[in-house]
Amino acid sequence: MPIVIITTRDGEERNLEARNGSSLMEVIRDAGVDELLALCGGCCSCATCHVKIDPAFAALLPPISEDESDLLDSSEHRDEHSRLSCQIPVSDALEGMRLTIAPED
Repeated sequence: MPIVIITTRDGEERNLEARNGSSLMEVIRDAGVDELLALCGGCCSCATCHVKIDPAFAALLPPISEDESDLLDSSEHRDEHSRLSCQIPVSDALEGMRLTIAPED
């Protein structure tokens, strides 16, 4: 299982074991990180699982969909590193990936 490194909103860094096939949102939620709300449960309909991805890993992720992009447009914290963690499937290629939970809107 790959390890992903998340930084919480208060700056705490945590190493999380990520099960292949799950989404990053599920990994973060299952680790008990409460600040990632994921209100829609991973259906790409709420944008409360907004994270900032380390640019070194961006090319390993699936392309952003139009729906995901539209939801991220609703965030004042969107930038070129923004993604919805529910839309990123875990694979061994993500070993060591760093991400930061985006500020709450």
